Amino acid sequence: MDTKNTESIIEAILFAKGEPVSLKNIAYALGKKEEEANHIIENLMYKYEKEDRGLKIIKVDNSYQMCTNPNYFSYIKSLYNVPQKKTISQTLLETLAIVAYKQPITRAQIEHIRGVSCEHAINSLIKYELIEEKGRMDTIGKPILFGTTDYFLKYFGFSSLENMPNIDNEEDIKKQVEDEIFNLK
Repeated sequence: MDTKNTESIIEAILFAKGEPVSLKNIAYALGKKEEEANHIIENLMYKYEKEDRGLKIIKVDNSYQMCTNPNYFSYIKSLYNVPQKKTISQTLLETLAIVAYKQPITRAQIEHIRGVSCEHAINSLIKYELIEEKGRMDTIGKPILFGTTDYFLKYFGFSSLENMPNIDNEEDIKKQVEDEIFNLK
């Protein structure tokens, strides 16, 4: 086994483990003596340092760990400032299910099915980019027609609306939503 291959094995071990790995375990995995494994790791550490790579290998007691280079912390941090998926309340899920299965649908039609005002739920679903205006109904007042977005499909893991479970009536929709909520808990 040449040095390049041995270095690649060490990188794979440290990356896969994600926490410190003892020199003894690394040497065992390589089938080498600890002194020889230590020499290869120290050279590899030097290469990472010299090339100012995004990753580095650090020594922790008599173990080694692969970690990110602190010089690039600001870039990593920016990933964690990305807004996370919002938790969707039961009210929003019920409203969303109605829109998904009855689209295009007006706010008045949604409120008739739910039996309560849905303005806040609709505004929240628009804000979360799960529903959008799909047009206007050709009737007095020209009410807005709502439907789901491509993000809705992505969020719930559907490739198209045809992949959604078949539900025939409003009670089945409500039961399906309640089952989904129960499974999320």
